[in-house]
Amino acid sequence: MSVLHGINAVTEALKANPEKIERICVERGQKNPRIQAIVELARQNGVRIEFEEKSWLNRKTEGARHQGVLCYAAAMDTFDSEEILQQAKTPGLLVVLDGIEDPHNLGAILRSAEAAGADGVFLPRHRSTSISATVVKASAGAASHVKVARIPNVAQCIEELKKKGFWIVGLDASADQPIWDADFTVPVALILGSEGSGLHRLVREKCDFLVSVPIYGKVGSYNVSVAAGIALYEAIRQRALLGLK
Repeated sequence: MSVLHGINAVTEALKANPEKIERICVERGQKNPRIQAIVELARQNGVRIEFEEKSWLNRKTEGARHQGVLCYAAAMDTFDSEEILQQAKTPGLLVVLDGIEDPHNLGAILRSAEAAGADGVFLPRHRSTSISATVVKASAGAASHVKVARIPNVAQCIEELKKKGFWIVGLDASADQPIWDADFTVPVALILGSEGSGLHRLVREKCDFLVSVPIYGKVGSYNVSVAAGIALYEAIRQRALLGLK
């Protein structure tokens, strides 16, 4: 992940590629109207804003003249969600992440999504790990190929995907329906929840189906990145039986 600092640099990055900005850090108590304009523009684009002490910004920029603001930009290219949908194959296969916080898990999910030929991965701007160099490394090169879109809100994204004809399948360890009983031969958006608490309540309620990966051993659940790989390959298996790709 690259770090940009200074009013002009952050303003231009925010205007040109707001979807690539992971977060903007502003000096606490800063009253500069140009920085206030950055804050307002960031809010309009759904970019996370954090307020930090001047000493913190000094450390992050190694003493460079930061003018009270810096931003973290994604270490990989991101796409507009509409662009991913327009390029999706038939039937589409998408992955939507609801609060993945471990960069290694995100990297592993991106790798599985790319290997399975998923059309794209939707990642919320808030309550989620950033697309850092650690994520790119953990993806073992897949981050260069899989299409990722940053979205402001998972529940809102689900509603938009439904309008586009996608069925929403949530992966939930407590679901009674096993994953192989779900129909993955139709356009599907697979929803994966956070490592600790799983799917958020509103997201769970918006899913058309909830499915689980059955457990026969003594552990309580699969790691989310492992579960993602299993679910994606169940989709591949079902589609291969019908000659779909």
